[in-house]
Amino acid sequence: MRIQWLRLLLLRCHHTQSQFCISRQSQVNSLRAFTSSFLCSREPQVIPRPFILIHHFSSSSELAEESKSTPDQAVLLTDTFAKTGKSSEEIKIDLDANNVGITHDLVMSVLENSSTDPDVAKRVFHWVLESESEKLSSKSYNLMLGILGCNGFVNEFWDMIGIMKQKGYGVSKGTFNKTGLRDEVDKLKKLYSCGSAGSKSSNAEEEVCRRVCNIVNQEVWGDDVEKQLRELNVEFSSNLVSEVLESFEVEPNKGLIFFRWIEESGLFKHDEQTFNAMARVLAREDYSEKFWRIVNEMRGAEYEMEKAMYIKVLQQFVKSKMIKDAVDLYEFAMIGENKPSVHDCTFLLKKIVVSKELDMNLFSRVVSVFKANGNMLTDANLDAVLKSMTSVGKIGECNKILKAMKEGGYLPSGYLQNKIAFQLSSGGKTEEALEFMDNMEASGTADNYKSWVSSIEGYCVTRDLDKASDRFRKMVEKEGASSALYALDMLVSTYCRKNRAMDAFKLVSEMVNAKGLRPWHSTYKELTSKLLARKRFGEALDIMNLMKNQGYPPYLNPFIEYLSKVGSADDAVAFSKATSVKSLPSTSIFLRLFEAYFKAGRQSEAQDFLSKCPRYIRNHADVLNLFCSIKSGDAAETAAVAA
Repeated sequence: MRIQWLRLLLLRCHHTQSQFCISRQSQVNSLRAFTSSFLCSREPQVIPRPFILIHHFSSSSELAEESKSTPDQAVLLTDTFAKTGKSSEEIKIDLDANNVGITHDLVMSVLENSSTDPDVAKRVFHWVLESESEKLSSKSYNLMLGILGCNGFVNEFWDMIGIMKQKGYGVSKGTFNKTGLRDEVDKLKKLYSCGSAGSKSSNAEEEVCRRVCNIVNQEVWGDDVEKQLRELNVEFSSNLVSEVLESFEVEPNKGLIFFRWIEESGLFKHDEQTFNAMARVLAREDYSEKFWRIVNEMRGAEYEMEKAMYIKVLQQFVKSKMIKDAVDLYEFAMIGENKPSVHDCTFLLKKIVVSKELDMNLFSRVVSVFKANGNMLTDANLDAVLKSMTSVGKIGECNKILKAMKEGGYLPSGYLQNKIAFQLSSGGKTEEALEFMDNMEASGTADNYKSWVSSIEGYCVTRDLDKASDRFRKMVEKEGASSALYALDMLVSTYCRKNRAMDAFKLVSEMVNAKGLRPWHSTYKELTSKLLARKRFGEALDIMNLMKNQGYPPYLNPFIEYLSKVGSADDAVAFSKATSVKSLPSTSIFLRLFEAYFKAGRQSEAQDFLSKCPRYIRNHADVLNLFCSIKSGDAAETAAVAA
C-alpha cells in the first residue's frame, strides 16, 4: 500500500515538475511557516576548565559479567513526546527530570526504530529542529523524510524536501530501500535536483563520505591519499567528518589517521561532535590507550562527552569486561557537564561486585565520585548491590562493601541490617555475621534486637540449631533477657520440628533458671506437648513447674491425654501435685483424670490412682458416684452376658 501511494505521489510530482522548478521562490515561501518556529539559536553552554584524566591503561577480561543495558534514553524520549499538547518548556522540564540529553545519536535511534509511532517521530524531530537544530544531520533529515513518505504525510513530505534542498542535503537511496522503492528513488532524485545545477552542496553527504572512504581504503596512507582527498574540493562539515569516522568502525586506526590529518591539513577544525565520533570508534579493548588519549584531548579542548556516546561506550566496556575502563569513563563523565544519571552509579557497583575478584578500589572510586557530585547513596543502591552479590555467592564479602559505602556517608536502614544479618546467617557465614553485628553496633545505628533475631532466624532456616543457640546466648548477653522472647520461641519451634525437644528443654531451663527469661505461654505449651509426645514426662513436669513459678496457668490437656494412655498411678499423683503450689490440687483435675482413665479402658490404673489420692478425694461424693456408676455399668454388662 505504501509503495502504491508513493508511486502515485511521484507521478503527481512528475506532472508538476516544471512548475516546481520554475516557481521555486513560491515553494520556499510556502515552507516558511513550516520552518520559522523551528530555527532557533542554541543557548551558549558553560565551558568547564580543561581536565586531563590520569589513566592507567589496563583491563582484565575477568572483571565483569555480561549485563543488562543502562536505562534506554530513547524510550524516555519517545515517552515524553507520546502525549500531545505539551509546550516546548514543559517538554524540556520533562527531559531534564528524566536526565535525558538530546544528542545526534539519540535522535537517530528514535527515528531508526521501526516501532516508533510516526506522530511521535514528527514531534521529536520538530522539537529538536526548533531547540537544538545542530543535533540534526543529513541522515536525520533522510530518516524523517522516509517516515513522512511512508506514512501518507504528503504536504509535510514535500515541505521536508524543500528544507533539505535549502540546507544542501541530498536524498539518500537508503531512505526508501526498506519499502522496495529503489527505482522510484531515482525519479525522486531527478525531481530533487531541479534548479540545483552548479551547486556544490547538492551532493549528498553520504556520497562524499563514500568517496572519502574509498580513497582511504584503496591504499596505504601517504602523500597520494592526501592529494586525492584535497582534490575532492569538499567543504568538510561536522556531520561529514563524523560519518567518515564512523565508517571506519572496523578499522579504527584508519579513522584515527584521517582524524589527525583532516585538522593538521587545515581543512577542518575538530569540534565536540567529531571528537565524540572518534572516541566512539576507539572504544575497544585493543584501542584503550588511544581512546583515552582522544578523550583527554577533547576535555582539554573544552568539549564535552555526549551523553548518548557515554552510554554506548559504557555498555561496550561492560560487555567487553573492561570494568576498570568503565569506572574511568564514569569518573570522567561525572566531572563534565553531561553527568551520568544516578542509575549509572548502581549499574557500575553491581558490575564491580559480580567480577571474579572483588576490586574494592574500583568500588570506592565510584562511591567517592558519586558523593563528590552532591549525591547520596540510599538503601536502593545497597539493596541492588546485595542482590547482585547474592546471585554470584559473594554475600560473605558484604562487610567490605558496607565499609566503603559508610566512607561515602551511607549507613543501611534497620530493614537492610536485618536482611543482611539473615542472609549471612542463612548462608553459613558465621564470622562475617558476627563482624557485621559488631560493625553495626559500633556505628551506633544498629537496630540490635531485630538484627539479632534476623541472624538467629537465618540459622533456623538452615536448621543449624547449634549456631542458632550460640547466637541466641550472645544476644541475651548483649541485649538482655526481655528482648529475647521471640527468638527463643522461634528456636524452640525449630528444635521441636526437628525432633530435638530435649535440646529445646535444656535451652529453656538454662535461660529461665540462669538468665531470668520469662518465655511466652505459647512457647511453654508447645514444648510441653512435644516432650510428652516423646514420652519425656519428667521434663514436661519440670516445664509445668517453671510455668507455675512464673504465674502461668498449668497446661493440663496434653498431660491428661498422656497419663490416660501410658501414665502410671505414681505419674498421675506427681502430676496432680504439680498443678498447685500452695493449696491442695483441685477436685476437678482428679475427676478429669479418672474419666480419662475410664474412657481409655484402664479401670485398674484408675483404681490404683484412687488408692493413692488424698482422703478428701477418696471420700468426695463426685468421685464416689463416678466409680459407682462405672461399677454398676460393669455389673449390668456382666449380667447381660450371663443371660
